Amino acid sequence: MSNAVNYDKLMEEILGELLKKGDVPGFAPAILLHSCCAPCSSACIERLCDRCDITVYYYNPNIGDEAEYLKRKEEQIRLIDAYNSEKKGVVPIKILDADHDPDSFYEMAKGLEECPERGPRCHKCYELRMRRTAMAALDAGGFDCFATTLTLSPLKDSDAINRIGMKIEEETGMKYLPSDFKKRNGYLRSIELSKEYDLYRQNYCGCIYSRKS
Repeated sequence: MSNAVNYDKLMEEILGELLKKGDVPGFAPAILLHSCCAPCSSACIERLCDRCDITVYYYNPNIGDEAEYLKRKEEQIRLIDAYNSEKKGVVPIKILDADHDPDSFYEMAKGLEECPERGPRCHKCYELRMRRTAMAALDAGGFDCFATTLTLSPLKDSDAINRIGMKIEEETGMKYLPSDFKKRNGYLRSIELSKEYDLYRQNYCGCIYSRKS
């Protein structure tokens, strides 16, 4: 008998609780959503934006090449502008940008350079990005929770990502919204949206170690 957590169901339960907590017409829980890229964020934003006040946080120090980083960031901004022009969200979707910070990634990866993909280096990378998101939410104030688009990819371990998120919640006090965005054909939907908006889809996560694998 499986003891696996249904994180998609858990997300819906938590969102339901947040919506009840607001208890005022038009209330939308404020979420700081860490985005790894525009294609992955497309389906995640679409799933949440009809009931949540979303701010996308683009923090990805794993992308070493600055030109690649800027290209992906520009695509993220372009997607948000398109969604807002179509009034997809219950409120306009916002973006909170972060500086290109590859040094933080290389410092984190010391001693883990030879780890296989999806191993300890990747888990540390998830934690680096998600922890920075939680801290950004606390610093900015006004957010009900933080979340990440990382669970959309079928190549990433959603259970590990969610365990990291819950650990960060315990350590920082910033509520984490668990997810498994690949459920309900989320990844397929991201491919459809990428075609619809002509989004640049990269073929590696961004770090030099994954590109060598």
